[in-house]
Amino acid sequence: MGMGDLIGRWPVYRQLRAALGGAPGDADGRGAAARSRRTDALVPRTGEADSVARSVCPFCAVGCGQLVYVKDGAVTQIEGDPDSPISRGRLCPKGAASKQLVTRPERPTKVLYRRPYATDWEELDLDAAMEMIADRVVATRRETWQERDGGAVVRRTLGIASLGGATLDNEENYLMKKLYTALGAIQIENQARI
Repeated sequence: MGMGDLIGRWPVYRQLRAALGGAPGDADGRGAAARSRRTDALVPRTGEADSVARSVCPFCAVGCGQLVYVKDGAVTQIEGDPDSPISRGRLCPKGAASKQLVTRPERPTKVLYRRPYATDWEELDLDAAMEMIADRVVATRRETWQERDGGAVVRRTLGIASLGGATLDNEENYLMKKLYTALGAIQIENQARI
């Protein structure tokens, strides 16, 4: 194959030739002149999925619709849902990268705990970690409970506060608000509002 044949296969050369009038029917260089063997071999990342699940982006309170493509039980791609009345198929950069939430190999999958003054993290059993948290919540509530402030009945604790993350959905935030209110906490906020 000569150099002229090699250059003739380059899409940029074909586009320039068409734009200068050397090739008929593709003067704007967006049709056949722009195609290459590699372009013709490309397939969509979503084409091989076994199933598609509709979901909602977990990053903020907007609720953009997502299409989650699954092959062999693993998430292969996440894209915006064009049928969503909220986002109409669009996702912000964080939403477009949300596949990493479930597929990233460095994602923590175990409970890690660093004891006071320690320099290293240790793995804890989930049940042990939940018991530790429950014991601390109950003890903090008992130690900081305030029945009255002056003459007013307040029945609250200022020792417990909550700052929810923007990756929580509305249902999780609703349940957290109910839990912290039941505990007597009054300092309840969410990152998405700040």
